Parts: sequence; C-alpha cells; structure tokens
Amino acid sequence: MLLFDYLALSPIAWVAITVLLGLLVGSFLNVVIYRLPIMMQYEWESQCAELADQAQQERQTFNLSTPRSRCPHCGHAISAIENIPVLSYLVLKGQCRSCQASISIRYPFIEIITGFASGLAAWHFGFNWACLGALLLTWSLIALTFIDLDHQLLPDKITLPFVWLGIFFNLFGIYTDLASSVIGAIAGYLSLWSIYHLFRLITGKEGMGYGDFKLLAVLGAWMGWQYLPMIILLSSLVGAVVGISLILLRRHQRDIPIPFGPYLAAAGWIALIWGEPLNQGYLKLAGLS
Repeated sequence: MLLFDYLALSPIAWVAITVLLGLLVGSFLNVVIYRLPIMMQYEWESQCAELADQAQQERQTFNLSTPRSRCPHCGHAISAIENIPVLSYLVLKGQCRSCQASISIRYPFIEIITGFASGLAAWHFGFNWACLGALLLTWSLIALTFIDLDHQLLPDKITLPFVWLGIFFNLFGIYTDLASSVIGAIAGYLSLWSIYHLFRLITGKEGMGYGDFKLLAVLGAWMGWQYLPMIILLSSLVGAVVGISLILLRRHQRDIPIPFGPYLAAAGWIALIWGEPLNQGYLKLAGLS
C-alpha cells in the first residue's frame, strides 16, 4: 500500500516504473507479433483438415510460451540473461551469442517504442485506472501494427476482446460515457464497412480488410463516437502521404496493397493522448465549433 501511495504522489517514479514495464512488455510483444499469426495459421489448417475429413498433421506444442525462443540460424535457445530488453541487444552487439548471426534491430526497436509510449501514457494520465486502460490499449495497438505490417492481418483474438474491454472501462465513465462508447463501437465498424462496400461497388476492388472495421470499432469503444471523424481523417492523411511516397520512391508497387491498420492504430493512440485539443481543433476547422 505504501508503494501505491508513493507512486500516486511521485509522477516521476510512476513514469520511470512504467517505462521499465513497457520495455518488458515490448519483449513479450515481439513474441506475440511473431507467434500469433503462426498459431492462427496452424489453427486454420487444423480446421480445414477437420472439415475435409483428413488426418491432421501432428505438431509440437506451439504457443506464446512454448517452445523457448531460439536463434533462427543455429537453434540456440535464448537464455533469460540474453533476453533483457534492449540491454542484451547492446551487450551482444546485435549478434547471436552462439553463432554470431545478426539479430534484427526490430526487436529492440519494438521494446523501445513500447517503453516510450507506456511512459508517455503514464505521464499523461497519472497513477489511476485510466492509465491502466491506456497501457493495455497501447500495447494492443503496437502488436496489431506490426502484425498488420507483416501479414496484412488484424487478429480477432486481439481486436474483439478490446472492443468489449473499452465498453467495460466506459461503463464507469473512464474515457467517455457508456452511450458514446457503444455508439462509437457501432459507428466505427459501420463507417469503414460502408466505405469498403462503396469502394468495391465503384472499382470492383477491395480497399481494406474486415480487420480495419474491427480496429476502428475498438477505438470508438474506447474514446467514443466523437473522436471517430478525427481518427479517420488523420489515419487517411498519413496513409495517403506514406503510400504515395513509397510509390514515388519505387519501394512499393502500385498493385500491392498497403495495410491501413498501422495508420488507424497510430491515429487512435494520438487521439488517446492528445484527443481533446486535436478534436476541438478539428471541429473548429470543420466549422462545427
């Protein structure tokens, strides 16, 4: 209890502890980002084999905790001392301890960005229930961002629980009132659903995936319907700029789809932290305030 009182009275200590927690969670998110799509692939293959009445392929247990993380080059099992966020990467100089193969810079990058975003959320909200929810949402958005970048997939195993979790937090009015939360979830899903079907009707192509609808429903459930126009506008502008830049730089072919989830996630997180002043500015520019 004394620790909680100290953290509540010391913003710097609370932010520091949250940054350290974020670094640890970032290490776990690296596992989620890599393993969850594989777990889903195995599950789909098992279901298809069952429907086709075929013998299912036997596999070793594969989940978020089993087997232990290993070097993809030599199979060296990563020990706890080699798995300290950021620090281990620096001490090992970005190489496997066993075979000296290069370790992707992405692993410490995700740890750092998770720690930074967690600390910023702690500084903004303080030591309260709003900060707990903000941390959970932040971590989920980071996982969804990198899974979508890798696989153009926004797993229901993350998006659907967070729709309900957002409504649960707002049952107590943490971020918005309950009515705004429920309407936000409905409007978030239906707005992109409508755009998707209108775009397909006009062009005959699919402009986004159903996971994007669910992600916007998540953001609407957490922050309320009032923030949806700003989130859609901000994510669309950033997505358009990045997409056009990649095409002009010839780093992306025109016929290869660009995932929209990362832009929604980034816009949603910005709205979570700076939503009120940004929303007021948006409404003023739109002549609605």
